[in-house]
Amino acid sequence: MPESIEMSMPEKRKPYEPGVDEIVAGILEGNRRMLSRAITLVESTKPEHESKAHEVLDRCLAVKKETIRIGITGSPGAGKSTFIESLGKEIIAEGLRLAVLAVDPSSSRSGGSILGDKARMETLAAHPAAFIRPTASSGHLGGTSPKTHEAIVLCEAAGFDVVIVETVGVGQSEITVDSMVDFILLLMLPGSGDELQGIKRGIMEIADAIAVTKSDGTQEPLALVSKADSEAALRMLPPKHRFHERRVFLTSSVTGKGIGDVWKEIRDTVASMRRQNILQARRKEQLKKLLYSSLESMLRTRFFSNRAVHAMLPDIEQKVLSDSLSPFSGAKALLEAFQNRT
Repeated sequence: MPESIEMSMPEKRKPYEPGVDEIVAGILEGNRRMLSRAITLVESTKPEHESKAHEVLDRCLAVKKETIRIGITGSPGAGKSTFIESLGKEIIAEGLRLAVLAVDPSSSRSGGSILGDKARMETLAAHPAAFIRPTASSGHLGGTSPKTHEAIVLCEAAGFDVVIVETVGVGQSEITVDSMVDFILLLMLPGSGDELQGIKRGIMEIADAIAVTKSDGTQEPLALVSKADSEAALRMLPPKHRFHERRVFLTSSVTGKGIGDVWKEIRDTVASMRRQNILQARRKEQLKKLLYSSLESMLRTRFFSNRAVHAMLPDIEQKVLSDSLSPFSGAKALLEAFQNRT
């Protein structure tokens, strides 16, 4: 290449990366762009981002604000996104700011969000008092993303009054969402009576209320049957809170039927929890769980990035597959290598 051409080629500039002070200041000012950048930073698996992400989280966690955290779960097809859009409008109408963390199933090939490009909650997303963040579950069990709890902390620091977590809707493992929210709403379709027979007892036990969706038009009679079936199922379970009787609501995102009643139930239940110090105790327990989940994540990262482990792993794996070494002995050998080289 001629020297003149070589000299004229512009040098590539690295994209601007805001520092911790700028990110935190932006979050506290309610800057959505900076909030999105912070969530991306926290979700990053790059080792160089870990320290920065932790500092941002530490400073945001120190911001105390009375919020309502809602987990919305249900089978795929139950209409979670449309229900959240209707509920969100009800919340915003009261002058409250709403953040929605919509967890999508991950692609087993790319690891990205399958539904991430799909237009969702368009009306709500356009409202200045709402913030919607789709995120991939990354194969994480529990219906949530591995960093959902951290994203909640960031949204609360940004001044949002209500945070809704929309789970993947995968079944039994969704009880993990209970470790990060105040109120869990289970959505069910009309005609879900047969589903109740083999449901996910764990999910029924953690639900604070059930909403039968699409309870309008020709579906209404079927919805009434589902409501009765759900009420009978709840009566067979121990109460979640001694002061609260769990209810079943008939709702329609098309007509708005029952949406206001559900929001009132959520608001009143959380207020009762706060008056009786149940909410404060629950939040402390959630912080404890976040401590252990963060520790497990850090240990896993440190373990698999360890040079000795990385060097031994292919050989150990091959020996296990060829039946010349048991999985237990292989795991022990890797752990010993990790302990000796750290």
